[in-house]
Amino acid sequence: MIIIKSRQEIDIMRESGKVTGYILNTLADFIKPGMSTMDIDRYVEKTIKEHKMIPTFKGYCGFPGNACVSINEEVVHGIPDKRRIIHEGDIVSVDVGATYKGYVSDAARTYPVGKVDDEAMRLIEVTKASFFEGIKYARVGYRLSDISHAIQEKAESEGFSVIRDFVGHGVGRDMHEDPQIPNYGKPGKGPRLVSGMVFAIEPMICQGGYEIETLLNDWTVVTADGKLAAHYENTVVINDGEPELLTL
Repeated sequence: MIIIKSRQEIDIMRESGKVTGYILNTLADFIKPGMSTMDIDRYVEKTIKEHKMIPTFKGYCGFPGNACVSINEEVVHGIPDKRRIIHEGDIVSVDVGATYKGYVSDAARTYPVGKVDDEAMRLIEVTKASFFEGIKYARVGYRLSDISHAIQEKAESEGFSVIRDFVGHGVGRDMHEDPQIPNYGKPGKGPRLVSGMVFAIEPMICQGGYEIETLLNDWTVVTADGKLAAHYENTVVINDGEPELLTL
């Protein structure tokens, strides 16, 4: 069941989204070669708590971190670790959630570390661009899969592939609510969008094939061929006009 949010609920989520967006914006300058993924996790935790909010990911289904920090071929759910060092030329995906008054915001970005190769940078840029192609259809009257189709079309037109096994989702009091929002598919399918729906739309795009594997820690997901993956996500409110991105 898709839960339609009231204006009051969206106001609360907007406050949470500001903090999540602030963290992701400041990480662009914070992440440096030589630091560990745990350094990022501690920054995320500190910042969320300074704003009197709760790190959504900590303990979620047993996840040990405050953020998911994934490097290079890691698609999602990288576990922060003080021994996992970030190097010049890496790309680092950070997925963050903050909970405020019981409501969740959820967003992700992928960052180049120092100088990265041209194809890695293009992957990051196309992943972001595919998100913005998708939200052209995040409007009242379109169907859910119109978003999915636009994301896939953009990514594949640039020679990249779309992860199938992980998808976007509704978000509100729970981090994962109905509906699921694949980043691929035919247009014109699924529920018609109405004002008050709130989604976490999150393309996960990779250089090679879309097949994935899960590491022995039961969390970290990697590309099966070892090629790079990137992630871009925002919490999005469907309005009567333009969609509102709570986490920019």
